[in-house]
Amino acid sequence: MKVAHFDPAQLDPQIRRDRRVRVATLLLALTAPAVMVMADLHWRTGYDLWKVLHLAIFTLLFTLVALGSVQAIIGLVIRRRGEPFAITHSVDFATDLERLDAPTAVVMPICNEEVRRVIEGLRAAYESVAASGQLAACDFYLLSDSNNPNRWIEEEAAWVALTQELAAHGRIFYRKRRVGINKKAGNIADFCRRWGSRYKYMVVLDADSIMSGGAISKLVRLMERNPGVGLIQGVPMLVNGETILARLQQFASRLYGPCASAGLNYWTLSEANYWGHNAIIRLDPFIRHCSLPELPGDGPFGGRILSHDYVEAALMRRAGWQVWLATDLDGNYEECPGNLIDLAKRDRRWLQGNLQHTRLIVARGLNPVNRVHFILGILSYLASPLWLVLLVLSGIIAWHVDRMDPARYANVGFAQHLHWSLQGQSITLFAYTMALLFLPKVLALFDLKRRPADAQAFGGWSAIIQGMLLETGIFTLLAPVLMLFHSKFIALTLCRQNVSWGSQRRGREGAAAAWEEAIGEHWGHTLAGVVSAVIAYRIDPRLAAWMSPVLLGMIASIPLSFITGSLDAGLALKRHGIFLTPDETQPTPELISVTQHMEGVEPARPVPDELEGDYGLLQAVLDPYVNAVHGALLRSKDELPSASELRFETLRSKLVQYGPQSLTPKEKVALLQDGESVRLLHDQVWSAPTEELAPWWRVAISHYSRVAPLPQTPFSRQVAA
Repeated sequence: MKVAHFDPAQLDPQIRRDRRVRVATLLLALTAPAVMVMADLHWRTGYDLWKVLHLAIFTLLFTLVALGSVQAIIGLVIRRRGEPFAITHSVDFATDLERLDAPTAVVMPICNEEVRRVIEGLRAAYESVAASGQLAACDFYLLSDSNNPNRWIEEEAAWVALTQELAAHGRIFYRKRRVGINKKAGNIADFCRRWGSRYKYMVVLDADSIMSGGAISKLVRLMERNPGVGLIQGVPMLVNGETILARLQQFASRLYGPCASAGLNYWTLSEANYWGHNAIIRLDPFIRHCSLPELPGDGPFGGRILSHDYVEAALMRRAGWQVWLATDLDGNYEECPGNLIDLAKRDRRWLQGNLQHTRLIVARGLNPVNRVHFILGILSYLASPLWLVLLVLSGIIAWHVDRMDPARYANVGFAQHLHWSLQGQSITLFAYTMALLFLPKVLALFDLKRRPADAQAFGGWSAIIQGMLLETGIFTLLAPVLMLFHSKFIALTLCRQNVSWGSQRRGREGAAAAWEEAIGEHWGHTLAGVVSAVIAYRIDPRLAAWMSPVLLGMIASIPLSFITGSLDAGLALKRHGIFLTPDETQPTPELISVTQHMEGVEPARPVPDELEGDYGLLQAVLDPYVNAVHGALLRSKDELPSASELRFETLRSKLVQYGPQSLTPKEKVALLQDGESVRLLHDQVWSAPTEELAPWWRVAISHYSRVAPLPQTPFSRQVAA
């Protein structure tokens, strides 16, 4: 069913209340039996403090599991019957084809990202908007916070090359902040202060986002049709994964996501959340009402807000603007981490930001649903240490019960009416828990059965079942590893400590480095698994058997991390049709564009090892093209004080005579931020006698002479053309 003229402004608040009552009732109906059986189990063996705590944690964690099942159940029903209150039903896109005139900024904040991938995502969006005929209303911004000189210089060269290739001067803009205050939130805020008044809407993308012109056009039309809507969040599909872990995530997201997002939209309606990207924002209320406060005190709960998106959605709702989730918006994509360590690294940042929200749950004036969003976001990470505590308590309780005389087991509660043994009662509870965990997967298959074409796009039913079973098995083993990661991160965050990380895997090489990284990050997990297995077996072999999936995942964490992050293994599964998604078998023009351009760029010529660490500096100084572009993008300054001039002169002299290794990273960045120094360095290095140059510069000039006349960037050939 499609309702072409739903008006969100006329949405009856009673509809929201009725839906939330239904969700709460179903949630209670699914949770209560498990809690009652667990309470009865403890009653039979006698309550103590351990069991009271165990029951409380079990109730909370089981409620979260049941909530996922509730959303999947409701989502399946909604997808079959149709959602009459979807924001996308407020516009009939088949007839609303007028050219857009609402000025819209498509912004992509970046920080030390892989430049080639960023540019290709931006290119795909630009070309798609142009093909849709709506380019006149859109400008594109690449907003850089990069503090790595190599990335910074490559971004500038790539941006100029792209604008030349697309004839997009005055349409694609690049801005590099001098100081990356408040990270991504500060980056967006800086854009809003400088250029926000020029635009009515802002479409926010991540560095790995891909969005079609049709999707951007639909979002703008939805905002134009609904003047009371302040923000619309799309549901991006995961794409372009090559490792097992990445392909597994995008397969699960594509298969299970539609029911889950439909169920989420069922109870949130006009009070949805914001995920920070792949969304459109009405700029005027965003600028007026969504400035982020600085929380009192120091971290982890004070200071600048890290997870800004939830807070901005809450502030938008507090100001009276609606926030919607567009669950059926096509042409909306993002990518995901390719290995377990990168996934944990991303979670580390999100976790610390979500913990800050504990201060905001009771903030004045916020909508109750936004408080629920804060709580669910916190629990998504707090569930890991709670799960760990639950396992430890289970072992303690099992140790106590194992030393009890079975004759002392009370025949009370359910047991006296159903003639349950203690073991039978435990097995029943375990089976019920597993049923709720698997229910969303089964419901997704029922949903897919009604769409044979989509099933075929997944590779057919055989590939779907194989993929689902393999995904379930791998995630079952990886879950305890992520549990340990999250528990460690929460502990370190509360202790105000940072986590150090080794270098990440890049490209198709580096198997030895990947093994070394996996061993370095997971040896503690393996040790914890072995110790836990011995303890569990000593308590009761049945307890060890019951915990075997958890213990096996911890013990095998090193090879699991390496294999699931392996590119070769992921591509082997792809050749066998496992974890296929419709976005692979039936890719859109935007996905094809990104893939073809990424594969079509020839590899850069090898850079000598001694030059690689400062290659951006080399380009900015030696190459006249990059030097001119970089200098033109720097902010013009008034006359410098004599002390500053002397400092820059000293730094330039050290750089020329002794090479980049004589300067600190901050000194290199300072030179690159000074336009006069960049110009003078170019003249100095090229005009100085060879014997006055540091050996590093001699190697650099020799290398440059082989790659001249343009710097060796992935886009230099395009500029030359």
